[in-house]
Amino acid sequence: MDMKKRIHLELRNRTPSDVRELVLDNCRSDEGKIQGLTADYVKLEFLSLINVGLTSIAKLPKLVQLKKLELSDNRISGGLEVLADQLPNLTHLNLSGNKLKDLSTLEPLRNLHRLKSLDLFNCEVTTLDDYRGSVFKLLPQITYLDGYDPDDREVSDSDAEGCEEEEDEVNSEGEEEEGDEDGEEDCDEEDDEDDGAEEEDVSGEEEEDSGQEEELDEEDENDEEETKGVKRKRDPHDEEEGEEEDED
Repeated sequence: MDMKKRIHLELRNRTPSDVRELVLDNCRSDEGKIQGLTADYVKLEFLSLINVGLTSIAKLPKLVQLKKLELSDNRISGGLEVLADQLPNLTHLNLSGNKLKDLSTLEPLRNLHRLKSLDLFNCEVTTLDDYRGSVFKLLPQITYLDGYDPDDREVSDSDAEGCEEEEDEVNSEGEEEEGDEDGEEDCDEEDDEDDGAEEEDVSGEEEEDSGQEEELDEEDENDEEETKGVKRKRDPHDEEEGEEEDED
């Protein structure tokens, strides 16, 4: 497939400024040149150009955000100085299967100050004596060469696990925060229940007080009636005195 058509399909109704990853593997380039790729891809972080017939990267556009570049299985033999100018933040570079023969062709990579990983599998330069030691000395900023550190330890997997652990810590912190919020809500509900219980108790006390007041009122009425009944009774002694006065 033509590279321009492939780029058009990769966009999928997006604008170049929205694209973060672009895979153009096995496309046909025009006389070894990159077609359709412009500086409009301002957010592009990953670009893969595996087996596209590139002989030069001189026309590579400026992509400031690009971090990973796959150029394996092409026919690049030099001209790597363009990378530092156009891709200043590159951290991973794969040049496996190209026509790189000696260390001098790699020297421009010294200007890629953020470069951490470099792959040169199946390049002729890997057959040189003390290849690994020479490359690490030439490019002191890199941590991995062909997937291994200077002590021949494969550390990329441990780095990946470290990233996963960091993500797990972030997720666990988020879960703890959610748990705290749920706990606060439960406490609020309990407080509401306690307030309701207090209101019920108060209303119950008011009912009891009103009942006691009614009983007291009834007792007062009974006392008044008894008092009235006593007043209605006449003293027999008073009646006898009255009769004596009449005889006189």
